[in-house]
This record gives sequence, C-alpha cells and structure tokens, in this order.
Amino acid sequence: MDVKAIAVSKVEGLGEKVLGYINGLGDFTNFTMKTVFWTFKPPYRVHLLFDQMVFMGNKSVFIIFLTSGFTGAVFAMQIYLGMKAINADSFIGPIVTIALSKELAPVLSGLVVAGRCGAAMAAQIGSMKVTEQIDALEVMGINSYQYLAVPRILGAMLSLPLLSGIFLLIGYGGSWLVGVKVLQIDEILYTQKISDFMRLGMVAEGLIKAAVFGYLIGIIGTYHGFNVTGGAEGVGKGTNMAVVWGMITVLVVDFFLTSFLAKIL
Repeated sequence: MDVKAIAVSKVEGLGEKVLGYINGLGDFTNFTMKTVFWTFKPPYRVHLLFDQMVFMGNKSVFIIFLTSGFTGAVFAMQIYLGMKAINADSFIGPIVTIALSKELAPVLSGLVVAGRCGAAMAAQIGSMKVTEQIDALEVMGINSYQYLAVPRILGAMLSLPLLSGIFLLIGYGGSWLVGVKVLQIDEILYTQKISDFMRLGMVAEGLIKAAVFGYLIGIIGTYHGFNVTGGAEGVGKGTNMAVVWGMITVLVVDFFLTSFLAKIL
C-alpha cells in the first residue's frame, strides 16, 4: 500500500470517529430534550420519584458517612502538618470547612453517587432494554422516558444536595475530632475561626454544584441504559460507560461551575 492510500485511510478513520462523536452528541441532546419535555407532562409519578430518592439518598448515607468522616479527619491532619510550621494551626477549622462546603462535599458525593447509582441506572434500564420490557411499556401506552428516566434524573438531582449537606456535617465532625481531641487545638479557637471566615454563599455554592452534578449523573446513567445493545455484554459496557462518563463529567463541570459561581456568590 502506497503512502497516499495510507494517508487517505487514516483521514477516513479520523473522520468516522469525529462523525461518531457528533452523532452521539446529537443523540444525547435529543434524549435530554425528551426527558425535559416529559418531566412537565402529567401524570406525575411522585411515588417513583420517592422510590428513587430512597435508593439514591437513603441507601447512600452509610458510604457518604464513611467517606466524609475520614476525608475530614485526613484533611485536618494534613493541614495541621503544614500549618504548625508557621504556628497557624488555629486556621485548620475554617480551611477544612470551606474546602468541604465548596468543593470536597459536592464533588466526592457526586463521585460516590456516579459510581453507585449511575451504574445501577444504566444496568436496570439496560436490562429492561435487552429483555424488551421497555417495548412492552410503550405497547401499554406508558412513555418509557417519563416512567424510567424522569424519576431517576429528578431523584439524583434532589438527593445529591442532601447527601452533600450530610457530607459537610460529618466531614466537619471528623476534622473536629482530629483537630480538637487528637491534635489538642483549642476548641473555642477552632470553632470561632470558622464563624469568622465562613459565609452562607460558600454553602450555597456547594449545594448548587451538587444539584447540577445529580442532574448530569441521572442524565448520563439513564442515557447509557436506554442505548444498550447486544445483550448482557452490552449491559456491562453501558454500565461501565455510565460510571466513567459520570465521574469525568463531575470533575470537568466542577471547574466551570466554580469559575461561574465564584463571580455571583
């Protein structure tokens, strides 16, 4: 094969990949618009929404509890090791709390939910897709987007801010235990510094981020579930893609949200 043929082959392969990504983005946008449309159309399946909130919120509390407690404790320890060299260990409290409220609580909660619930969404809907249960819903006159996607998306969007709030409280508790009880920092000084530096806008920033992350995780998880093909192997692939893209999206969108919210809060 000559050089020209090799070059043409490479360009064609690159073009196919680009067109594939464009088609995928178009499918994802179309799916998003359908879910938005059916969110506001009756009947409103509130019981399904509550079921999803129990699954995504209540059943995620234990892992959030463990993650947040040790995150706050480790973060306090690491900051102390750096701050004691300049005798600024009294600032451990506000530094940990601000970091938890603005970044660590929403981002780590999002990663936990993306790994646990994003995978479950894709697996549940994907299994229904390959066993033609979604087609059966449509035959019975039940819109599959409204019945399967909307409750999961709204459930993730409403549950994640609550989990982020729990993460913040438990994370602060972990940092307080390490800072006050282990490192022997004065308790009054530890808590007073927090009130001096913390603002309500910082907590609001974290909760807004968590709601956006929840929405994106719900959209990505349900999208990959609806687009499963190829039987059990396809379900596994769709589940993997839901987790990977959910986590990547949380980390990427966090940067842009931070840049935007820092200017308005």
